[in-house]
Amino acid sequence: MNTRKPLERPLGDTEYMLEQWGWWRMDGMGIPRYISPLYALMREHTPCESSTKTYVITDDLALAVDAAVSRLTTRNEQMGFFVWLYYGAKWPALRIARQFNIGEAKAREIIKAGVAWVDCALEQVRYAA
Repeated sequence: MNTRKPLERPLGDTEYMLEQWGWWRMDGMGIPRYISPLYALMREHTPCESSTKTYVITDDLALAVDAAVSRLTTRNEQMGFFVWLYYGAKWPALRIARQFNIGEAKAREIIKAGVAWVDCALEQVRYAA
């Protein structure tokens, strides 16, 4: 997995968590799907390499991030879209800026503000842990 770091600056904890959430979301991990009981038994007793990826983010935390981004989109639609497009759909900031007819610096500013909002929204999860 390639982590995007503009200007080779280190990512903050929340940005890294959003980056991991984006990869988790793009692989369809949050989508419930049916697995037959017979297939589950066959898979457990067949020696083979795992086809699932291991993520740095847990499913519970990824769902909490997903809910926080959803609440942000409800509260401030543009900021929520920018965070979702940048981290969830892996669009570069320049593409987001061109799509919304604004400058790249302004798009990055809105994304950073969205990251700060998500960080504050997830503070309750940190206290619960």
